[in-house]
Amino acid sequence: MQPGTIMKIVRPVAALLFLTTSALIAQDAQVTPLMSKDLADLPGKEGVMITVVYPPGASDPVHRHNAHAFVYVLEGSIIMQVKGGKEVTLKPGQTFYEGPDDIHTVGRNASKTKPAKFVVLLVKDKGAPVLIPAGPAAAGASSSPKSRSGRK
Repeated sequence: MQPGTIMKIVRPVAALLFLTTSALIAQDAQVTPLMSKDLADLPGKEGVMITVVYPPGASDPVHRHNAHAFVYVLEGSIIMQVKGGKEVTLKPGQTFYEGPDDIHTVGRNASKTKPAKFVVLLVKDKGAPVLIPAGPAAAGASSSPKSRSGRK
């Protein structure tokens, strides 16, 4: 073999392996808006309904909603936690609640092989973003001392 032949073979294989592995690990949640409705009885507020699909192994960064968020699991299993609350694993038919002051510290698919799907109903200020990133420092202090799960 000529010098450099092995590297000519190894480089493309290594690059392909890296790209394939990265694509499997770094899958983002898929968010689909379902509806948005101004809430006439609550001036300045709107209701927003979305579905979220976590691919296998997917997770959310630490964030907040500045909204009342009602979660209902449709398929698969998800793990949720708000700052100061207990981590809970939810299955189809189970619910979770996040308040406007909660920091969502854990949101992930419990499975590395199957997707998970859930519906979220948010009651929020009209025009406000659905999700606001929260830094790691915000995840450390407690704003609510109890679990916020509405598990059945």
